[in-house]
Amino acid sequence: MRGNNVLGILFAYVHEERVRELTENRVMASIPYGGRYRLVDFPLSNMVNSGINKVGVITETNYQSLMDHLGSGKAWDLSRKREGLYLLPPFGAETTRRTDARIETLSSIMRFLKNSHEDYVLLSDCDLVANIDYRDVFRFHTEKNADITLVYRRGTSPDTDKNCVYTIDPEGVVRDMLVKRGSDADCNYGLGIRLISKDLLVKLVEDCMSRNLYDFDRDLLQRCLPDLRVVGYEVTGAAYPITSFGSYFNANMALMDPKVRAQLFTSTQPIYTKVRDDMPVKYGLGSVIGNSIVADGCFIDGEVENCVLFRGVQVKKGAKLKNCVIMQDTVVGENTRLDYVVADKNVIFEQDRSMAGHQNYPVYISKGSRV
Repeated sequence: MRGNNVLGILFAYVHEERVRELTENRVMASIPYGGRYRLVDFPLSNMVNSGINKVGVITETNYQSLMDHLGSGKAWDLSRKREGLYLLPPFGAETTRRTDARIETLSSIMRFLKNSHEDYVLLSDCDLVANIDYRDVFRFHTEKNADITLVYRRGTSPDTDKNCVYTIDPEGVVRDMLVKRGSDADCNYGLGIRLISKDLLVKLVEDCMSRNLYDFDRDLLQRCLPDLRVVGYEVTGAAYPITSFGSYFNANMALMDPKVRAQLFTSTQPIYTKVRDDMPVKYGLGSVIGNSIVADGCFIDGEVENCVLFRGVQVKKGAKLKNCVIMQDTVVGENTRLDYVVADKNVIFEQDRSMAGHQNYPVYISKGSRV
């Protein structure tokens, strides 16, 4: 199996309710991450690096920022006369969806699926920060003669009531599956990535729709376990599912570890994103920077420690930031102190302000606020 024989499908909106603070005005896929990226950059770059040259991005609501970010797909080499990037709005479907209505969503894009010449489909959510070589998944799927391959990770479940947990035998075959479960001990939890043949996917979706079944995990995957050969592919590298606001904060803070950065950002498997030409970072004479990620276009004249600063952030003289995630074009006024704060885009902190959260409960400041 080669990447050019695989159609990529990204669910841009799935699991938005888990991080409602960040998805109030944007779709899950367009949540900013790591100073210059969006969550969609990771699965989309993984697909492109694995040879997939046709990707459909399924949207629902609040997808204006996602459209602006993706554009024609040029940054991912998906701006092409044939194939390339397709934005799939919720045409032919209800505007109010159930919590998990991926079957209904796939039914609404059935014409797109049937008109695609690829023989396989790679389905992926956009709530995972990871660098995965899908070519290994393709080989595993072929070697195991699988009908469906589920990508999972072994470890402590990031959320005890929102994950799929798999029981996998030594041959890699999935024998049992628990939906919306987890475990405090080590378990095999799903990462929201599935590989399946196109014809089988179409057949299963049409069967579920005819039976009024809409939950992808429960009504499609769990129901077909006895009849199909379903296998699990384990991801062992750095992987951060965004299952809550706290997990989003921790995923950003994990970038302070050089080992994590080395696994997420490699020269052979780069993560692409929309280019924003900006000046280099300007550091004032009194600035102090320690163990932080600072994007281009920032102006730092205060103290920054253990922080992620996005493009265009200004830290004025006397300001002290520690353990913060500060998004694009935010201004931190003079003598302001922030600790465990996540500030969305275009926030203005006036001078002499003080705000502190906790590692387990960082403070969130919504987009465009003035503090």
